[in-house]
Amino acid sequence: MSVVPSVAVVTANTPADRDRFLDLLRISSLVVVVAGHCLMLTVTVTDNEVRFGNVLADLPILRPLTWVLQVLPLFFFAGVAAGARSLEPGTSWGAWLFRRTQRLVRPLGYFVAASVALLTVADLVLTPGWHRPLAVTGVQLLWFLGTYLAVLAFVPALASWVTSGRRMFALVAAIVAGTAIVDAVRLTGGPEILGYLTLFVWLVPAVLGIGYLRGLLRRRTAAVLAGAVLLADVLLVLVGPYEVSMVTVPGQRLSNLAPPSLLLAGHAVMLCCAAVAVAPWLRRLAARPRVWWCTVIGNTGAMTLYLWHMPALLTVLVLSHLAGADRTAPTESGFWLLTAAQLTATAALTGAAFLGLRGLENTPLRWWDGPVATVRGLRSAATVLAVLAAGAAILQATRWGLTVDGGIWFAGAAAALLAARLLTRA
Repeated sequence: MSVVPSVAVVTANTPADRDRFLDLLRISSLVVVVAGHCLMLTVTVTDNEVRFGNVLADLPILRPLTWVLQVLPLFFFAGVAAGARSLEPGTSWGAWLFRRTQRLVRPLGYFVAASVALLTVADLVLTPGWHRPLAVTGVQLLWFLGTYLAVLAFVPALASWVTSGRRMFALVAAIVAGTAIVDAVRLTGGPEILGYLTLFVWLVPAVLGIGYLRGLLRRRTAAVLAGAVLLADVLLVLVGPYEVSMVTVPGQRLSNLAPPSLLLAGHAVMLCCAAVAVAPWLRRLAARPRVWWCTVIGNTGAMTLYLWHMPALLTVLVLSHLAGADRTAPTESGFWLLTAAQLTATAALTGAAFLGLRGLENTPLRWWDGPVATVRGLRSAATVLAVLAAGAAILQATRWGLTVDGGIWFAGAAAALLAARLLTRA
């Protein structure tokens, strides 16, 4: 069980120049995403098949809620803004990137090993139909980690470019325009593989985060831009080819999330600009001692919270199934009462995992967390490419989960991370 400091200790250890707005934004956006995952997942069990579904597929009227629940762009915005503070002229690109990779990846090995163990236990007590849904869904959320590592790899380059408001807006506009072109090609019969190009949408909150850090995004401008882009997004849904859900729902003609669409690009701009517009209010909220305590404790275990909420949810769903109560569809009697009970149990189990495993996230590993050399030239470039390769491999692994194919991609990610560590050894 990890030691949780008191409110007084957290307050005393907070630097006076700490931007509490970014810390509050980072953990609150993660909590909203976790809550959304727990709320939406359903399970249908037949004699030979188990299928995980989505409440949004059965209740389309709820899909507009995803505009509130899909807030991962805010995590990218806050995370990049906070991390870019340490970038100065002459900073080693490879060393900077690997120091951030060390902390992010540290809990990953524990999580994957424990997920394999939990899946093995589940295979002993459940019918074979459960294996693949649990194997895939249990680690599917790692797509976020793979994408975030890739975004971080570009941050030093972005920071060197985004030195004025004009450059910041020009880069955002270029990404948005490129996404619109790719979407148009895909919608008119073009190859689906082009969708991988729109992964650059996740650079939008990174660019805006750097702009915020450097004072290039004024509150009034941000407020106007947020309103204008929100209106444009609504029009894209009403008269354009885009569906309202900001997360993938079975049967969609064009997913807004996988791969990212123009609608998600606009959503990212709107969210980040709206956050900047209300930053003073959020900063005052974060200054309250207990709110700040929750913010600090949450951020020191953010990866633990994100990783372990899904195993907690799946455990509750399995136990509920064994008790004869499957959360199948919102049209069934008692669905929402069962949902409330399962969410309560999931929150309790996630909280226990957070308190018990948060210490692993904050305990350096002897070799992995050793000193990082100030690598330059080809060695720095090789480190960046290794981290990019690891992110791409993790992203691919989430498509297959804990299967043989997924294991190959996880092994590839591990090899790339090993290479990055060897390249940066002091």
